Amino acid sequence: MINKKSTSILSLALFLSLFLVSSCNNESKPISFENNSYENNYEADISVSIDEAAGNDDISKVINFKIKEAIISTLSDVTKKTNLESVLEDFNSEYIAFKKEFPEASHPAWELHIEAEKSYQSEDVITLSVNTYEFKGGAHGNDKIKFLNLNTATGNVYNINDLVENSKDFKTLAKTYFLKSIDADKENNKIEDYFFGKPFQLPENIGFSDDGLVFLYNVYEVASYDQGYTEFIIPFDAVEPFLKVK
Repeated sequence: MINKKSTSILSLALFLSLFLVSSCNNESKPISFENNSYENNYEADISVSIDEAAGNDDISKVINFKIKEAIISTLSDVTKKTNLESVLEDFNSEYIAFKKEFPEASHPAWELHIEAEKSYQSEDVITLSVNTYEFKGGAHGNDKIKFLNLNTATGNVYNINDLVENSKDFKTLAKTYFLKSIDADKENNKIEDYFFGKPFQLPENIGFSDDGLVFLYNVYEVASYDQGYTEFIIPFDAVEPFLKVK
């Protein structure tokens, strides 16, 4: 005869095991990324390498749309474009038309290089670095970096006020680390020289890395073209009091 007490214990154990398996399956898994490139026989020198969210779920679709939207926003003359492939085709077509009209000026070939690389991922935020370089002749090309901070729960883009307490104290902390980055102790190295006579300003690009919060000024955003990018990092232990997500 089967003991009713033993049967109850076995039933309870089976229920608990099924519950634990179900709970594990229902936990949200980290979003995975895969690198994709866009191949075509372009006459212009075009290369594209993008870390995109894998899978076909709604959040992955939003993330990938936001990545391509961010890429397009860094490029010139594409304010009405929403499709990356059409942007590449248009750039190539423009170069072909230019070669026909000015064959003697068509060398070197025009260049368009795009790279979007995931640089940080946590339970709350994913940061990608979007790098673009355009060259259509002239003394030098146009290169730009854009940090894209994404909400892991929705795929939407965080703004600066979603990420940090954008207070006077936060700006003061950032200014301290900026001064360290430009070696302000050097003679005649004044902060106003970097901001065209104005006081310290936060950059448009603030993102996360494994080392802390990254602040990046693009070319021309501070100082001259020859200065290039200006970048500094505030470690997590120093910036922690201001973070809303991490």
